[in-house]
This record gives sequence, structure tokens and C-alpha cells, in this order.
Amino acid sequence: MTPTELTPAQGETLVLPDFLPVLPLKDVVLFPYVIVPLSVSRDRSIAAVDAALAEQRLLLLVAQRDASVEEPKPEELYGMGTAAAIMRMLKLPDGRIRLLVQGLSRVKIESILTDGPCLRAKVTRVAEPETPVPSSEEIEALVRSVKEQLEKTVNLGKPISPEVMLVAGTLDDPARLADLAASNLELKADEAQRILETVPAEERLRAVVEILGREVRVLTVQQEISGAAKSEIDKSQREYFLRQQLKAIQQELGETDDVAEEIAAYRAKVVEKKVPEEAAQEIEKQIKRLERGNPDSAENAMLRTYLDWMTGLPWGITSEDNLDLSRARTILDEDHYDLVKIKERIIEFLAVRKLAPESKGPILCFVGPPGVGKTSLGRSIARSLDRKFVRLSLGGVRDEAEIRGHRRTYVGALPGRIVQGLQTAGTSNPVFVLDEVDKIGADFRGDPSSALLEVLDPEQNKAFRDHYLGVSYDLSKVLFITTANVLDTIQPAFVDRMEVIRLSGYTLEEKLSIARRHLVPKQSKENGLPDGAIAFTDDGLRKVIESYTREAGLRNLEREIGSCCRKVAVRHASQDTKKVKVDAKTAEKLLGIPRFRQDEALSVDQVGAATGLAWTAVGGDVLIIEARAVPGKGRLQLTGQLGDVMKESAQAALTLARSRAAELGIPEKYFETHDLHVHVPEGAIPKDGPSAGVTMATVLVSIFGKRAVRRDVAMTGEITLRGEVLPIGGVKEKVLAARRAGIKTVILPKANERDLEEIPEELRKELTFVFAKTVDDVLGAALLGKGRKLPARKKAARAAPSAKPAVARRTRK
Repeated sequence: MTPTELTPAQGETLVLPDFLPVLPLKDVVLFPYVIVPLSVSRDRSIAAVDAALAEQRLLLLVAQRDASVEEPKPEELYGMGTAAAIMRMLKLPDGRIRLLVQGLSRVKIESILTDGPCLRAKVTRVAEPETPVPSSEEIEALVRSVKEQLEKTVNLGKPISPEVMLVAGTLDDPARLADLAASNLELKADEAQRILETVPAEERLRAVVEILGREVRVLTVQQEISGAAKSEIDKSQREYFLRQQLKAIQQELGETDDVAEEIAAYRAKVVEKKVPEEAAQEIEKQIKRLERGNPDSAENAMLRTYLDWMTGLPWGITSEDNLDLSRARTILDEDHYDLVKIKERIIEFLAVRKLAPESKGPILCFVGPPGVGKTSLGRSIARSLDRKFVRLSLGGVRDEAEIRGHRRTYVGALPGRIVQGLQTAGTSNPVFVLDEVDKIGADFRGDPSSALLEVLDPEQNKAFRDHYLGVSYDLSKVLFITTANVLDTIQPAFVDRMEVIRLSGYTLEEKLSIARRHLVPKQSKENGLPDGAIAFTDDGLRKVIESYTREAGLRNLEREIGSCCRKVAVRHASQDTKKVKVDAKTAEKLLGIPRFRQDEALSVDQVGAATGLAWTAVGGDVLIIEARAVPGKGRLQLTGQLGDVMKESAQAALTLARSRAAELGIPEKYFETHDLHVHVPEGAIPKDGPSAGVTMATVLVSIFGKRAVRRDVAMTGEITLRGEVLPIGGVKEKVLAARRAGIKTVILPKANERDLEEIPEELRKELTFVFAKTVDDVLGAALLGKGRKLPARKKAARAAPSAKPAVARRTRK
């Protein structure tokens, strides 16, 4: 209800008592001769209303100095108020009272009594100043100014009722005109109280004129702003203003503000997680942008996503390491069979972490064929340390942004996969396995392996900067482990940051032990079979390993064991609960026709055919090399999808044979009258590498001298034009392939003698090893014929480990 003027007659005939019940007001000042509605809900205020109704219906309305105080004390009330009469009263069902009161006169508070249900004040009426007749020119000018300024405020949009303007236009009393104007200007409590306490009419008018002038200026600027912006307001701006108004309405109604709650939650997370200063400043900056923006705009959605990532990261959150070495040994033995050297290196790593927690340990890189347990070793390390485990597969990754993240300007931008892994782990020190680092690609979008250089460098990763986050993140506490099948495709700078630990393929005996201890119980449980429902004999497992799998690791073996278990599960589901014993014959019934035949050496000693040994990313293999000489003009033809290096080995072998023609008994004109054709079977498979050099030389000398090559001998090694045999790599894998093919004697370069340390002792006892320094040693051990004795063959002795030799590869599609 708009305040209105009380008629003079009503105010002048009233006599005030000495004591009045006190009704404190919040943010409201009542002026004499003005009617206002009030809502009363406080207990002492309701008691004051009841006391007034019981007496003369008169109250003392006085403003509080602090509106937030619910039960104000006498000193917390202003010293001057307004005596008012209760015109109407309505009690609401919730206990509140609605009043319509009219101001009567200014009163000065002499003292306040606090005893009783309500406050009572001893008051003294303040007489209004008499208007001089005629009025002075200065007062007349002030009166006119007040009326003019009121008219201007109405014209500028101030909501003042026409009744008030009508009364103000006809009112000649300057003091009452000042009160009327002040009561309609929506002044703050302290400003309105200052007007109330100003008794002289001239001073009161001057204060009101000053306030009206300020109001006119504000309204003028507001109108100019509204007029200038009106043409520019589009739909989104209009929605923004409406939402701001809705926010104000919600605050008045006491309803929750979702945006405010969301922002408060962001700030609480910053404090809770002890975010570093740089990141905290960036988060606060984006929060302020969120506060100013339109809640439904696309930019605000991007800001929310960014803040969710920033506050969701595990800043400063770390898990406590469990550095019990005996427990770590137990876990490694439970999860992996054999791998003694690997386990020892992991225990050493943990021991260093225990003695020097702040030390910057090496980045371990597990290199080996698929399925030998590289990734599961990382999981075992995480379990032994009680750390979270995160695995990131990098196979086929070509975009640098996968590592460093996208900049926030792009639609759908996200942090890199390193940061995503940390959020998934929930700690800043997980065990982070970067899988298949040898299969990272590179194109116009950048080189991910170059981006990983910073991640894996302990001197740099403490301040790793993701493009999306835009701030530094400390990766120095993360334990990074990488895995690869080969090292050839990895950048040298990348390899330099890691300690390479090689995992070789498993022997047949090792596969049998692992299958009995781990694979059979695991697959039996996963396929729902009860204990004892299926049992594999050694012959059955050996049949599965040799006839249905050909791998250095164990993945396919586990699949085939799982296939047997599923077929037995079908019987159990059909109520046939008879125990199944899987021997070699039963395995063939369950799995069908064998997929692989055992690698076989040559069945007879032949001229122009020799057995070589090759290394591939999935293990070792035997390699039969054939050669034939036909009448021609001395050309050399090579077939079998041979790589450049392997072709060069054949040319070097031919040159070596020609240089020793007389020594080998080759006719003088033989090379000018014969073409040579060297073929390596399985022509659909690309082959490359230098380690077939000695085999090429042997098969060519066999052709030229018509001397047979021993069928039970396999060989590997690189040759030079001087006839020296150079070391090669993949010794263990090649020896395993020879043993699988039934070979009895293996010829190795002399420099590789110390690599036999990697080969299990029981396997070394089964084979005879010949260590060749020159091609003559190879020919003496491999060729049959009169006039040449074989060099002494010896069993492999234990030797000291050596540096890794050059790697010969045979790549399969």
C-alpha cells in the first residue's frame, strides 16, 4: 500500500500518553501523517500491538540500527521515532498480524522499559515548526523545488501514486511536504532516519531537495542507458535480464539458486583439495566468468566442463605406499611364474623407493612378445605398492592432443589421456602403464611419442602442462611403466629415458607349469565348472600347446583351455556331471583338427637345403633356405619376399663363396656358366634381417661343392666378406624354435656364447651348441663330405650375461 497523507485535523486533536508500547521496525521509517501497512511476526512486537489495542491503539514505531537483529535491545534503537495509531488489524492463521497504521507525530525517546512482555518507552512529543505567514523567499523556493523535482521523478518513471502527487501539489506546509516527499522516495533506513530527526523545516527541505536531485540524476542516466541499449538487446540478453530478475525473486522467496550452489561447490573443492596457487587462481578466474555469464549460454557450458575437470583432479591426493618387500615377492610369485630376473629388478626398485622415497626412479620398459605378462607385471607392481592402477593403450595413437589435450577454444575439447587417467585413478601417484609404445604413429597432427618425452622425464614432468588445463600439474609422483614388443620403431630419445627389461618367450615346460598353476583353475572358474570337473594331463596340455598354439606368450593357450572348459560346461549344463580327463586324444576331440603342425627339420640330409633360425615379434621360428644352380650366365635370383638386408646377406654369401672357390673345390668357370636361385619358402610372409647370412653361405657352398647339409643342425649368424661370423639377437627365442623342430645341434656366433645364460638349464642339456667365429667353423659343423672333420662340439656352459646384440627380424603380416 502506498503511503498517503493524513489530514491535519486527525493529527492535531490527539493527545499522546507519556508511555507507549514500542514496535521496532526493520528497514522502515514512518513519517507523521503517513499511512503504511505493516506485517508483525516477532513475539515482543505482537505483545506491543496487543498492549496498544488494550489501551488507546497508540504505538511508538522506531527503526532498528541493525536490521539483522531479531530481538533488539534499547541501545540498538534510534533515539527518535513516530507515534502512530492503529487503524486496522488482521490476525493471520500462522500467528502473524497485519496492521494498517498512520503516523501522528515525531516523538523523542527519553527511556525504555524492558520489563514486561513488550518494550515500553517514555516519550516526549516533538512539536512541528510553525509555518511563517508570509513564508520567506528561501522557503518558498525550496517548496517549489521539491514539487518540481517530484514531478520530474514521476516523468522519469518513478512509481509515485497520483493521489500523493495531488496532495503534494496542494500542500503549503513545508515541513509536512518534506515528510511526504521523503516517505515516497524509498530511502535507506539511516537516510530516512536523518530526515525524521531533522526538525527545522528549512533544513528538512534542503535535505529532501538534495535527495530528490540525486534521484533525478540517477533516473536520467538510467533512462539514457535503457534508451541506448533497447535497440541492441537480443534474445540472449533479454533472457539474461529475466533470469537476473528471477534470481532476485527466488532470493526474496527463499528458494535455492542452483548456480550459486554450484559455484560454492567449486570453491569448496579448491579449499578441500589444497589446489596449488597457480591452479587456484585460474579456477577463481573462471568461476567469476561463470558468475557474470548467462547460465544457458554455450560459453558457460564450456566453463562448467573446465571447472569440473579442474576441481575433479586429485590435486595433492596421494595413496600411501606399502613397501613390504616380502609381501611384494609373494604377490609377484602369485601372479607370475619364473621371470626371476624381472622380479629381482622390481624388488630392487621397491627397495630403493623404501630407502629414498623422494628419489627419481627410472622409467621401466618391459619389452617382449605378446602374451608374456608385460601389462600384468605393472598390475602386480601396483598391487604390491597398494597404489591405483591405470592402463593407457597407445597403439595407433597419432594425435599429439591425445597426450597433451586440446586447447579450450575447440568444440568438444578435453584434457589429454594422461590427465584423464589421473582423474580416473583419483590419486596423484598411481602406477601408470603406457601400453604398446612401439605402435605409436605420427602424422600432420603431431608426434605423440615426442609429447611423451616430457611425461617420462623426471626433470620435466613435475611441471607438466596440459593444453586444456592451461596450468602445470606435477607428474613426478606417478610411477610410469611402458610396454613394447620391439624397440626398433621407438624414437632413440624415447628409449633413452627408460630402463629396458626384456621378457623372452616361455619354454614348453614353463607353459606346462603356468597352465597347471594358473590357466586351468582360472578358466575352470570363469566357465562355471565345479572343482574337479575337468583335469588336464601333461600329454593333454602338451598337445594343446604344440598343435593348437604357436606363440611365445600364453594368450592363445588360455583361449584353447577355455574352449575345452566351455565344451565340458555344456555337458554339465545337460546334467552330464561326469569328470572329464583331458589327455592328448581327448584334447583333439574337444578342439578339432590341429591348427599347426610341429616345425620339422629336414627329413634327410640334402644338398642345397639348410635350416636357419629366425626371430619374430611373437617368438622364434625355423627357416628353411633352398638353393639351386642351373645353366646360365652367372645371375643371382632371390625369392620369398626377402627384405633388403636379407638380399644383401645372400649377395655377401655369394661373394664370399666366389672368393674361396679354389679352397672349396669349385670349378674355375662355374660362376660364369650357372645361374643361382635362392628361395625361402612361405613366400607370402615378408622376411628380413642379417642373421640368415651363415645359412645362405652354407646352402651356396653346399650347391657349389655338392655336399649335403646335416638335417639335424640349425644355424644363425651374420657374415662378413672376410668370413667372420657376427653376433645376433633373439638367442633364446631361436633356440626354443630349434628345440620345437627337433633340432639336435645349434650353431651360434662365438660372441653369443654368453647369452646362453638366458636359456633354462634343462633346455641347454638337451641341445648341443657349436660356437662359430668364422664361416669355416659353420661349414665344418653343417656340411657332410670326405676330407673335412667336424669341429669339436660342446655342451653349453654357464656364461656371464652380455650386452644386447643387434636384432635380426622376421616379420609376419
